[in-house]
Amino acid sequence: MNKENKTMEDEIIFDDLGDLSELDFGGKSKEEIKKEYEPKAEYVEENLWYKLEKVGKKISFAKDIMALFSYMQDSLVSWHRKAIVIAALIYFISPIDTIPDFTPLFGCLDDLGVITALLNFLGSELIPYYDGGYHS
Repeated sequence: MNKENKTMEDEIIFDDLGDLSELDFGGKSKEEIKKEYEPKAEYVEENLWYKLEKVGKKISFAKDIMALFSYMQDSLVSWHRKAIVIAALIYFISPIDTIPDFTPLFGCLDDLGVITALLNFLGSELIPYYDGGYHS
């Protein structure tokens, strides 16, 4: 199968999806879901700076954290993408995770894995948020 046929098959599959805004998220409305993640976004805003001050010089992905935070605050980003970013940032902030942050040398590896997976998921969508000059 050549590349052109594969692309056409992908397009046909995705044409059948229709309007994704009608998805059912556990019987909750869009507003209810937004209300659930808003307190979590506030938690990230309140605690992220302390965590970055504490470990920022020890980790190589601090600039990625900052870009994710800027992305999270952008009013043009959809709520479901913000929810994913919030979950990853809460994992980064939380001292209780797969490998505790106080473990020498390895404490931030699981955080790096979560952030890397999120960066791969968002892809080039996150690039404008790295320069610090982007604001909505």
